[in-house]
Amino acid sequence: MSVGILLLSHPGIGPALVATAQRALGSLPLATEAFEVPWDAGPDELLAAASAAMRKVDGGDGVLLLTDLYGASPARLAEKLVHLGTPARRVSGLCLPMLLRVQNYPEQDLEELTRTAAAGARNGVVVDDA
Repeated sequence: MSVGILLLSHPGIGPALVATAQRALGSLPLATEAFEVPWDAGPDELLAAASAAMRKVDGGDGVLLLTDLYGASPARLAEKLVHLGTPARRVSGLCLPMLLRVQNYPEQDLEELTRTAAAGARNGVVVDDA
């Protein structure tokens, strides 16, 4: 059993991050998919397809939903997904450090992995004064 990872993003972001993480790590320890939300689509019309993507990655311990921008269409879609019955948590601010961090802790449960994702994003921001 494990937590699944579903990236919900505007076009081009999620698939690029998944591909980069796969290249960096060789393989991803947690089932991970990217779901792109078209610019002109609303959350309601995408709910069935996004729900299918969420079920695909669910390893039995729930799904961590990583969205690119809080309040935008991908985040609103994630908000609808958490009410469908599959245990799920949402974290916005999707970035490569966040995705890499969660992949390095596949043994964590959904609650721990949610905090790990947020820490990965925060710790990935570095002001380089050199």
